[in-house]
Amino acid sequence: QVQLVESGGGLVQAGGSLRLSCAASGSSFSSYGMAWFRQAPGQEREFVASINWSGGTASLADSVKDRFTISRDNAKNTVYLQMNSLKPEDTAVYYCAADRLLRRPYAGRLSLEYDYWGQGTQVTVSS
Repeated sequence: QVQLVESGGGLVQAGGSLRLSCAASGSSFSSYGMAWFRQAPGQEREFVASINWSGGTASLADSVKDRFTISRDNAKNTVYLQMNSLKPEDTAVYYCAADRLLRRPYAGRLSLEYDYWGQGTQVTVSS
């Protein structure tokens, strides 16, 4: 089992920035692809960003391209989501997830590709 804990959420004004962190347990972190999903009230969970096991490739949702960046620090067992130019529509609970497979070569965009989920961290962007 992989345990994930998100942090870094909060309340920011539109145009501001936040950096989310996801700390993972275990020594196999470097072999898992990682992703961020989000869910707003009354809406379905949606893909935000992902990074493959090696960090060599990443994927971003069209809605956050050129604003968000995903990265990982395997020495710290941590994945990050840097969020810039935040908009009110970015308001949601953000969830960190770890791939169900080791060393999947691409950065998956589907929730069914991820087996391990954190509890989420709230991001609220005021207008």
